[in-house]
Amino acid sequence: MNPIWSVGLMTGTVLDGNIDVALLKTDGERIETFGAYALVPYDAPIRPMLEEAQAAARVWNFEGPEPAIFAEAEAALTRAQSAAVKKVVEEAGMTMAEIGVVGFHGQTVLHRGPQKGRPGDTRQLGDGALMQSILGTKVVYDFRTADIRAGGQGAPLAAVYHAALLGTAGAHGDSAILNLGGVGNVTWWDGKGDIVAFDTGPANAPINDFIKARGLGEMDRDGALGAAGKVDEARLAKLLEHPYLAAPFPKSLDRFDFTAAMADGLSDEDGAALLTAFSASCVGKALDLLPRRPKTLFVSGGGRHNPTFMAMLTSRAGVDAVSADKLGWRGDAVEAECFAFLAVRALRGLPISFPSTTGVPKPMTGGRIAG
Repeated sequence: MNPIWSVGLMTGTVLDGNIDVALLKTDGERIETFGAYALVPYDAPIRPMLEEAQAAARVWNFEGPEPAIFAEAEAALTRAQSAAVKKVVEEAGMTMAEIGVVGFHGQTVLHRGPQKGRPGDTRQLGDGALMQSILGTKVVYDFRTADIRAGGQGAPLAAVYHAALLGTAGAHGDSAILNLGGVGNVTWWDGKGDIVAFDTGPANAPINDFIKARGLGEMDRDGALGAAGKVDEARLAKLLEHPYLAAPFPKSLDRFDFTAAMADGLSDEDGAALLTAFSASCVGKALDLLPRRPKTLFVSGGGRHNPTFMAMLTSRAGVDAVSADKLGWRGDAVEAECFAFLAVRALRGLPISFPSTTGVPKPMTGGRIAG
């Protein structure tokens, strides 16, 4: 297959009110061209609707009929993301006729990895058929369900795209990619065939929720609060005893598996410092589980904008943390690019998840195709 233009869409679990839209020209194995990238804000009513859906999902917990808010939020976000695709494509001087496929991740409202005696489950809001009817181009969506149904974790799915990026950087197992979204995930590739990926632990979600709950804004901007605080080392050590952190991969998390309650009773500064130190220390524990501990982490996602978090990766995770942007990658765009890449792989029937990334019994493709 010749490389085609694909659009990738991503909205993270931190619900920052934005849609990541990235264009990528790829055959699903190699990256030919990085196209336009934009952060497109949702219209004002959509974000609280998604927050309501996320809260309702936790009460629902995969039991009984879905909350009514799901259908309303799904239609609204699908229309908004379709409009965002059109806007970014047109502003790049292209038409939808030049786009071969759209990779539509949707909004995760609940994710549960499989445990002993209990299958996993996952729910992303996103109506691929509706988007296809609006845009008139093929849409790949619902990327995670097939993996979960086959006994996998359903996450992380970025590994095969991360490996393609690491290949452009000449990786040989001494480096890895860390994405810091609501949850952290790491991908290690030996430069030959073995890819390992899993969720490291929380990343931005508890910090952001803590800041919001204290009425201090949306996030610890520039890591200022965390830098001003003192880490309660005894409390941190206790938190680091959580069994998830020592569990072997494959493994995955929901963004609410670790919450801001870890910092209850602390001052604003000390709470931010503790939560940042915990997320960074979780990465260190994750690196110890890899086949070879990398010396360098190329960091993508919103967390790389927090200099306190980045410094703590060095001091507490014992690794050289480098922003993905320093390699010429677009650190904010990596996840959206990933779903553009995975959409092309889905069209070709190529695997998007592997035994060493999600725990599926064998490499398997995924995603539903509309159009």
